[in-house]
Amino acid sequence: MAYLENIRTFVRVYELGSMSAAARDQRISAAVASARIAALEEHLDIRLFQRTTRKLNPTEQGALFYHSALRIIEAVDEAEAEIGQVTRSPRGTLHIAAPLGLGQRIIAPAVPEFKALYPLINIRLRLSDRRLDLATEGLDAMFFLGVPEDSSLRIRKIADCERILCAAPAYIARNGLPETSDSLASGAHDCLNLRYVGAPEFQWPLRTPDGVRRISVSGPFESDHGDALTQWALNGHGIILKPRFEVHDHLEAGRLVPVLESEPPVPIQMACLYPHKRRQDPKARLLIEFMIERILGAMPG
Repeated sequence: MAYLENIRTFVRVYELGSMSAAARDQRISAAVASARIAALEEHLDIRLFQRTTRKLNPTEQGALFYHSALRIIEAVDEAEAEIGQVTRSPRGTLHIAAPLGLGQRIIAPAVPEFKALYPLINIRLRLSDRRLDLATEGLDAMFFLGVPEDSSLRIRKIADCERILCAAPAYIARNGLPETSDSLASGAHDCLNLRYVGAPEFQWPLRTPDGVRRISVSGPFESDHGDALTQWALNGHGIILKPRFEVHDHLEAGRLVPVLESEPPVPIQMACLYPHKRRQDPKARLLIEFMIERILGAMPG
């Protein structure tokens, strides 16, 4: 078991490029991570990394061993998952991620339900509106809004998610309703944007009489937290573009009202992403199917 843990640590050091980052990921100290790598190098009689004061680079032998190490870990994980399935007690830990709106409203509340059904499976949930990298984050699955940039991933489409432009009555009373998409493109209205480090230039795709038009918008506030945008909109600070399920209750209560209904946003794809090599993991499939059922059941009609 110690040898397997050494291999797991090596894989995370290789993927993250940092001993300290791998240690945090595995919830061990940097000293323990370093000792595991040293023990593995001694066992294999090779140097896995070239160490400098600032960088940790894999050697040629280290790069070769990484691919074999991945196969070892995946084989062990799949064997444990299959044994758990046979005994009807799937076990292990799953690392999943979701955007804040979907995660807070649907995924997080469903985690205890899933745990009650499969008590030997532990869930590590990461919520973020930033684009996460599955390999870097060590994720088994990621629920996602949009189109993934990494074509090496498996994608399970869940639904086309309706989106809506909306604002608070106080904002409309002060600024009026935009009559066309030109009103947004001209900067005549305050638009609240989701921004994060590395995000592409943000545009709102709207269905106009002339076809889909991508509108560059701007406003006084931006955030990498989707719920912060919703709160600003509720306080009358601008117009937001949101999946309808995230603001459904606010719309029903009149706290937010639809804007520019004649030129609605293009729906966004909701999907689940997972690495190719983990597609056979029975416990991951259990979780994905369970969460998809919960998501579809929670979507407004």
